[in-house]
Formats: sequence, C-alpha cells, structure tokens
Amino acid sequence: MIARLALALACLPLCGADFAIPADYLREVEPPPFWVGDVDGVARFLETRVRKGKVTRIGVSAGGRPILAVSYGTPRLGKGTSTYSGSLGFGDIRAFLGPQAAKKVHVAMAGVHGGEFEGIVGLVNLISVLESGKDLRGKPWPAIAEAAAAIDRIVIVPVANPDGRARVPVRMLAHRGEDHTVQEYFNTGGRRDGKLIGWPQCKEHIPLDFSTTQFPGGYPNDAGVNIQHDDFLSPRRQPETEAVLRLASEERPDLMLNMHTGASFIQPLRTFMAPAMMPHFDAFYRRVRGRLAREGLQSSDDPAAAGDPARERVMVYNLDTALHLVSGTLAILVESPAHGFSRSKRTGAPFRHTPEDLLNAQLLTHEEALGFLRESNGLAGWNPARR
Repeated sequence: MIARLALALACLPLCGADFAIPADYLREVEPPPFWVGDVDGVARFLETRVRKGKVTRIGVSAGGRPILAVSYGTPRLGKGTSTYSGSLGFGDIRAFLGPQAAKKVHVAMAGVHGGEFEGIVGLVNLISVLESGKDLRGKPWPAIAEAAAAIDRIVIVPVANPDGRARVPVRMLAHRGEDHTVQEYFNTGGRRDGKLIGWPQCKEHIPLDFSTTQFPGGYPNDAGVNIQHDDFLSPRRQPETEAVLRLASEERPDLMLNMHTGASFIQPLRTFMAPAMMPHFDAFYRRVRGRLAREGLQSSDDPAAAGDPARERVMVYNLDTALHLVSGTLAILVESPAHGFSRSKRTGAPFRHTPEDLLNAQLLTHEEALGFLRESNGLAGWNPARR
C-alpha cells in the first residue's frame, strides 16, 4: 500500500520530466542494489522489508506526497509539566521531558534537499541493519545493533522533502571527476540560461518562483520553499517543516541528525543552539570524525586533526535551530561527500569516494552517533538541574 501510494505520487505535475534539463546531465549509471535513494524505491523498501519497526506517515508534503517514518522501541510516556523554554527558566529540563526523562531517544532524517542522495541511502541501510543486522550489501554491523538495543526509541525519516527528491529524475549520477556542476544543478538548480543558481544564492529567494528557472533543483518543495530555511515561527510554515517539528516536539529526542550532502568528507556542522549544548557537539564531532579518520574516510588520516571541533563555527539560524528550540534536542546537520564528483585529501592526494565508501561513511557515522548517545547522560544529564 505504501509503495503504491508513493508511486502514484512520485510524478505529480512538478517532476523532472516537466523541465528542460540538459540531456548530458541526465546521464546515469546503474546503481548497485544497496543504493536505494529515490521516493518510490524507499517506499517499496519500507513496505517489503520493515517488520520489527513501525512505518507511519508523519505528514504530507506541499505537493501531496507522504512523509514516512520508521520507529523502533517505545517513546517517552507521559508529558512534562512545562514547555522546553519553561523548563529552562525553572532550572530543570525534566519538567519538559516528563516522568521518563532518563530514556534515550534518537531521531535521524535525510532528504531535506532532494538532490542529496547519500543520507537517504545511509538511512535506508541503517533501517536494514536494525531489521536484520546487515546492510543491503549483506555486511553485518554488530556495533550498530548493539548500540541501538541500548537506545529506548529510534525514529528514522528517510525522505523529509519527497517533492524535491521526486523532482530530481536520476537515481545515481555519473561521476564527473572534480567537476561539481551537475551535482550542483540538481541540488540548487539552474537559471533560465542554464547557469547554476549556486550556493548560497539559492537562498536569496524563498519561496522560489520556478518560472524564473530552467530547473529549480531539489532544494525546494513544490511550494518553492527550502525547508532548511522556512519561516519557522509563522503559521504559514510548510507542511514538511510542520511534520518534522511536530515529530521533534512529540518525541523529545536527545540527539537528532539531519543528513545532507555538501562536503568533501563527512562533516557535522555546529548548530545555532543553547551554549550548554556546545560541549556535547564537540564530543560528537571528535568521535565521528576521529573514527572516520581511522578508517581512511576523512580529509586527514590523523584522528586528532580531523576531529578538532574548533574548526566549526556556529551556523546561522535554520531548521536545526528550530528543532532544538521545540524539543531541546542536540540537533546536528551532517554533511556528506557526493557520489557525482570528488575532492582531494589535505595532502593534495586525489580521493574518490566509491558508493561503498559513501555507505560505509554513513553507517560509521550512525554507529558512532548511537554509541555516543548510549554512553552519554542524554538531555537530562546535559542540562543538569539548578534546583
């Protein structure tokens, strides 16, 4: 049923076929079987492979597409006596978290930008590990299974912006060396003359008038809004934004990851959030980047150099800030390298992430995230009571 619904919705009026995309940009390679990152492929996977988890629809996109989530474990039962803001004023976050404040809750989502496939593929394979102990290559991940078993609640949203993902009409781009043009075109879009809109210029017009573009890219939903920079405090905020903010508010997660593509190597970004959360971001950063360096999947093979959080400035106010403000969560946007182009290591040595490398980097990040949460005191410990 889920797959049929997604297939029916995957090519509403605003899909790739409705735009004059250059033919060469549409050149694809056949993705390996583990590379499940398109709207209908994800829906089929959730319908046919999820047995231990529960698939729910948490919202409907601006274009009418379902926003699906998979949950494991039991949520925090019972509500707190105050809002998150009120609990900070009171001096005890347990007033917000409620009677089961000590529970560990983790939420991960991807596909906020429809041209960024790697996070979607990573979360689909994470679900596979939670279901079977193995990713879609058949590779076991015992440390993920062990860490996940110690987390009380896990919720995964593979495609938060299905409009944007359905608009991008490819499953796997051809690799173009160090040329990022095609990757950028499908992500941030092309102007009427075909020139890249580019980043951060793509954020100048929200909502984006699609008639001013040759292709609007996968950033916006069908209403033209990049939900990473929605009008979060407005009653006019987008349905995708509403869905993930409501999810965060209801689940009250300790840790929430927002998986993107846009860095040469895996890079967690420092969210604009309460200062009390910054030491915990630093610990997460050291752990994830240090592990990837040891695995040869960072710009430097030195864990101390790769894992130095001092290099990360605070980001601007965006979706991750909003997620933090409605739930207290340690919200972290994690950028991934792309499959369509490559960059060099710090030494200048060329380095191409294969699809297998990209999946390994994704799952290692999730392994370390789950381990980090398991070994931490969570929100209740990160915000010690002042009373």
